[in-house]
Amino acid sequence: MANRGYDVVVDVDAEGDLGHTDLQEDLEFHPSNFENDQRSAKVHGDSAPFLGGSSSRRRDRSPGGTPTKHSWWSLHYYEQYFDVDTNEVFRRCIATLYPRSNFLDVLEGNADLYGPVWIATTVVVILFLTGTISQWLSNNDKKHFEYDFTLLSGAAGLIYGYTGILPIALWGALRWFGSSTADLIECWALYGYSNLVWIGVALVSWSPLTALNWALVGVGFAWTTFFLLRNLYPVLNATDAKASKILLILVVALHAGLAIAIKILFFA
Repeated sequence: MANRGYDVVVDVDAEGDLGHTDLQEDLEFHPSNFENDQRSAKVHGDSAPFLGGSSSRRRDRSPGGTPTKHSWWSLHYYEQYFDVDTNEVFRRCIATLYPRSNFLDVLEGNADLYGPVWIATTVVVILFLTGTISQWLSNNDKKHFEYDFTLLSGAAGLIYGYTGILPIALWGALRWFGSSTADLIECWALYGYSNLVWIGVALVSWSPLTALNWALVGVGFAWTTFFLLRNLYPVLNATDAKASKILLILVVALHAGLAIAIKILFFA
């Protein structure tokens, strides 16, 4: 009985006889809802969305299952988005290359940043290597060939900037236009995993044939655009028609700018 809360109710005679109280008849114990209120408050506290996103999901918990409280500006908060095994990252990469279902459904409410970070880093390194090979093949000078390390910094700025900043802008625009399903981590994951296609494009676009390089970059652009629009359309459609069309055009235009930049900067 000590483990459960009880309210004590004492009935007083209508005639005001305070001197007589029959505890067996007038003293009643009623279960209290104090613990239920505490449990309900914890549930509401755990479901607070990340940066206004629509789902906080099964995150921010310790291995024992108890909630852990970390502010979103601390590094401990982001550890949960890197806690993913290799098999799960591989499964999400397959779902990116062969998009048979909505990628947000594949994430199952547990978007990660581990895959996007390493995929973007791989794209940066491969762009630098294949861009250097492309320059070496097109070098007709007999002098000693020198590596252009500005390709590395350019690749890092282009890929990290596009993958990191554009999802924030898209998420902010969706929230501004009233979308309640937009989630920042999912936007990062969506754009991050879409970069996987550029790894294959960069590996085969180092040839001196300009037309072939344009065709390969065009294939990469079409593939990644299809992947992005297929998964973003339900979220964009949650806003009004005019806003969704504007955002749709901006997504395609900015992605086309990325494809053109990759072609001109690294495979010219």
